[in-house]
Amino acid sequence: MKIISGNSNRHLSEAIATYLNVPLAEASIRRFADMEVFVEILENVRGEDVFIIQPTSYPANDNLMELLVTIDALRRGSAKRITAVIPYYGYARQDRKTGPRTPISAKLVANLITKAGADRVLTMELHAGQIQGFFDIPTDNLTVSPVFTPVIKERFKGEDLVMVSPDVGGVIRARSMAKKVHAELAIIDKRREKAGVSEVMHVIGDVKGKTCILVDDMVDSGGTLSNAAKALMENGAKEVHSYVVHGVLSGGAVARITASPIKSLVITDTIAATEAVRVAHNIEQLSVAELLGEAIRRIAEDRSVSAILD
Repeated sequence: MKIISGNSNRHLSEAIATYLNVPLAEASIRRFADMEVFVEILENVRGEDVFIIQPTSYPANDNLMELLVTIDALRRGSAKRITAVIPYYGYARQDRKTGPRTPISAKLVANLITKAGADRVLTMELHAGQIQGFFDIPTDNLTVSPVFTPVIKERFKGEDLVMVSPDVGGVIRARSMAKKVHAELAIIDKRREKAGVSEVMHVIGDVKGKTCILVDDMVDSGGTLSNAAKALMENGAKEVHSYVVHGVLSGGAVARITASPIKSLVITDTIAATEAVRVAHNIEQLSVAELLGEAIRRIAEDRSVSAILD
């Protein structure tokens, strides 16, 4: 196989390549003076099984365009199979019409990736499971459970745990995690007035005197998690931690999290950490390189990917 890294998260690509003991293929991905993306693959890829690793995180449009142009370059270089490895799938929150004359951008992006020439997609913790159906090519959506579950079991051994979903939409994820770590389940009932702003209403479930772990697929502004943590503490929780897959953490999110009652926020490296994230006292990053690397190996060897999630 050959592995190519985009510019979005080079550190993760290098960690995956190290796990697989496969060097990153030589490629030049740069910009013209007007910021137009130019890609040149500097190795022969004819007849090769190629994996391009590129989360479409901030700046989402630039990183998405890099991915599309790289896929096109590989297709025109006669690669046998092109797998787009997208640890964080940007535009995933636009998975349905939210009002009249609004787009379903997650579907549009899926069309772009397919049309560019990708034969397969490997991603992690899509915001909504139905996005898999937006692709007309095989799509593997990994869960973060193999990374988070052992850590939670070790760190909270003997604690009276409650897994908390910060909204109704995340109940399935929280329930699945609760089952794996033998914890109870609670739900935050909230009202969202507009995008990026949430108001916590009340807690469904018993959290008094218990250690609460908020579980979600992404944290962007940090408002939802901060408000949820406050509501849990007001309802008698012993302490609040949070395990979130994608640390988008835009704007003043890091400051909001560090000032909140959240004792620790654990995210993964699907998105490259900013300096603010690295120095935050209550934010920690776990790597998904081994999980993604093993999935890549199994795809290359035509073996089951779902087996690593059992």
